[in-house]
Amino acid sequence: MTADNQARIDPAIIEALLADHGAELQRFLIGVLRDPQLAGDALQNALVKMVERGHTAQEETRKAWLFRVAYNEALLLRRRQATGNNVLQRIARTAITEAAPADESVLRDEVVERVREALDQLPPDQRTMVRMRIYEQKTFKVIAEELQIPLGTALSRMRAALGQLRARLTEPE
Repeated sequence: MTADNQARIDPAIIEALLADHGAELQRFLIGVLRDPQLAGDALQNALVKMVERGHTAQEETRKAWLFRVAYNEALLLRRRQATGNNVLQRIARTAITEAAPADESVLRDEVVERVREALDQLPPDQRTMVRMRIYEQKTFKVIAEELQIPLGTALSRMRAALGQLRARLTEPE
């Protein structure tokens, strides 16, 4: 057994923490993020951190440690989401070039909505690829490693996603 594995927290402890406080933690994260899916992502990330570094928390403070880590993960997801919204707004500003100043805001909002709808229509694997590459600003190499897929597959998914987005966004409404 490696030194890294010896330092990890016992999975039974994590299971007990989750059984005792999982629902409360989930409600807390939904309250912070206002999105059950993002809350689930934050909880998952917090549990990964618990597996990796939970052994550093004292037994009597594990619940507080887990809540603090989950809160930090929620804030990180919120920042990433804000980055994604900024990207959508940049795309919208680029798409609107000849609009009158009074109409610009309305048109920008319409374009942002069209981009969101086009993203929602992508297959899940392509949507994940776009999220990781554009919103989270990860390299294709990192994405391929995290998704455990070949680099060529990651590139193909992104190319396919961009092609579908381009087709949906250039067709008349």
